Order: sequence, then C-alpha cells, then structure tokens
Amino acid sequence: MDAKRELFQKLQQDILLWQGFKPVASGKAERIGLGEIEDAFPGGVFPKKAIHEFITVQPEHSAASDGFIAGLLAVLMENGAACVWASTSRRLFPASLGLFNVEAERIIFMDVRTEKDVLWITEEALKCEGLAAVVAEVNNLSLIESRRLQLAVESSGVTGFILRKDENKTASTVATARWRISPLPSQAEDGMPGLGFPRWQVELLKVRNGNPGNFVLEWAGERFEEVKKLKKENVWSEMEGRQIG
Repeated sequence: MDAKRELFQKLQQDILLWQGFKPVASGKAERIGLGEIEDAFPGGVFPKKAIHEFITVQPEHSAASDGFIAGLLAVLMENGAACVWASTSRRLFPASLGLFNVEAERIIFMDVRTEKDVLWITEEALKCEGLAAVVAEVNNLSLIESRRLQLAVESSGVTGFILRKDENKTASTVATARWRISPLPSQAEDGMPGLGFPRWQVELLKVRNGNPGNFVLEWAGERFEEVKKLKKENVWSEMEGRQIG
C-alpha cells in the first residue's frame, strides 16, 4: 500500500508541475503579492507556467482586467523581461501602465486584423522563453486552441493571459485559472482630496486543483493590497443598485 500511495503522490506532483504549479521548497514560497488569493492555488503559489483566462463580457470588466493584469506584469517583468500584447481592437492606453510601475516600452503591442492572427502571434510568443508574459484579447477560444497555448507555456514557462469576451463557452478551455475582474469605487485617504487607489472585486471562478473564491484588492501604489472584510461589506453596500453604462 505504501508503494501505491507514493506512486499516487508522485503522479499528483507531476500533474501539478505540468499544469504550471511548481513545487515549493520549505519556507520559500514564490508568492507575488496577491495575499489570500494565492492560497487558492496548490501550494499557495500563483502559477506562472500556465494560461489564465479573464472573462471580459462588459467594457468595465475589460478595463478592470487590464489594470489587474498590469499589476501582475509589474511583478512578472521586474527582472527586465518583455511582454507581448496582441489584439484586434486594443483600447488600452500604454502610458496608463505607468500607474502600475510597468514600463510601456517593454511591452510589444501587436494590433492585427483578425483573431486568427492574434492566436498565431500568441502561440508563437508563448514559445519565447525570453518573455515574461503574453496577453491576448479575443472573442472566442476553442478547446483545441487553448490546448495549443497550454502546451506552449509548459515548454517555455511564459505566463499567458487571455482576455475573452464570449462567456457562453467558458467551459471549453483548459485554462488553469478563470477570473472575472470588476471595478469597485476607490476610497480616498482620510483628509486627502481626489481619488483613491484602483480597487477591484476579484472573482476566481475556476482554479484547477484549487479553491475558487471572491476577493477585494486594490493597487496601493507599489503593490496589491487586500481590503479588509469590513471594508468589503461597506463597498458592496455602496455598489447596490449601481450599474456602469
């Protein structure tokens, strides 16, 4: 029985490794500053060698996802690596990335005419080990296409972010994690004029071998910061009845 148990545990570890979850040495978790959200992943580590799918049905979801991904890029690109961002209808203003400490000149924006071109660029870019991440904006992503992208990241270790507009086919991909990012009202510092830091409701809809959940984060100038549960309740009471047009 011990031999079977050891074999089973070895298979579990191998599967997690293939899915982008690296084994963590004792006391050396490679966390990227997402707090409680990272505990939802196996080993408490954000999977870098994986495809992350963001559902962006509404324009506000797309804008919020851009900001949240920019915060992730600030960490993933801190060693000087570059990123590729492919789209047929990009709305992101590159200079706005500076708010999240991302140097826009280190992102290669590729604006093309068809989604077929976007997917080809994404797959080829994900094979480039010198990149930190690849971001792609698409309407649809088939199961076969998602498998090709996952195979690419498994061989290179590059993180893939897919912003997807069609919510009706969310069960048809092999993404390691599926997210929905929604904007929340910011809160200014006491006694300070103007707006507060960007704040989001982060819904982790799917986590392979992990635990989905809902969280509230804000970008506190240099890093992500969790919003306390008491504040979270207050935020939701403020949001009741509101709708972004």
